[in-house]
Amino acid sequence: MWTLTGWRRNQPVRVDSVFAQMMEIGIFAIPIVTVLAATIGIMLAIQGIYTLRTFGAESQVTVGIALSVTREFSSLITGILVAGRSGSALAARLSTMKINQEIDALSVMGINPVRFLVAPSLIAMVVMLPMLVIWSDIVGIFAAGIYVSLELGISMAAYTDQIIEVLKVEDVMHGIEKIAIFAILIALVSVVSGSSVSGGAEGVGRVTTRAVVISITAIIIADMLFAFLTTR
Repeated sequence: MWTLTGWRRNQPVRVDSVFAQMMEIGIFAIPIVTVLAATIGIMLAIQGIYTLRTFGAESQVTVGIALSVTREFSSLITGILVAGRSGSALAARLSTMKINQEIDALSVMGINPVRFLVAPSLIAMVVMLPMLVIWSDIVGIFAAGIYVSLELGISMAAYTDQIIEVLKVEDVMHGIEKIAIFAILIALVSVVSGSSVSGGAEGVGRVTTRAVVISITAIIIADMLFAFLTTR
């Protein structure tokens, strides 16, 4: 709520902090997202061709690749990656600041900790994670296309035409909607975990680990529920 209404209290979210978090959460994660998306795309192509070859239908592998990447794997892998990378960093930063009483100091100075520490990360996650998923979709499908082209002798142009024919806007939006939910879950879990720290430096390690574990668990459960509800 502070993210939306803070400006009415003369304490708007700092734009520079939001952009800094967008760089950290989104831009700096592009290399690892690219590697993971390409690897998963090729893996799906390998397993898809191997399975469909049993039925003599390996040419239909593009259907499985397009839907699996956009509806499932891109959002799931991106969410897990961000939970381990950015969620842990947020939990560690908040827990360290709480132990050092920096959060109390912010409150004494009249600075709301939510506006200063939490809102920029939440906004950055909600904005950048869908962009990472779109990039992951492109990379995963393209990497799979290279393998399919080499393995089945299908030209990239023909592969692209098949993908365009199969893929719908709803499929892409399915993954984007999921990652937006994952972003909120990661931020909430990280904030709650970081705020519950106790016991000094060892406590920071515990809450950071707990934030990652709970975030990944929440992402997988949310993914299952989202898939169930949207395919009924």
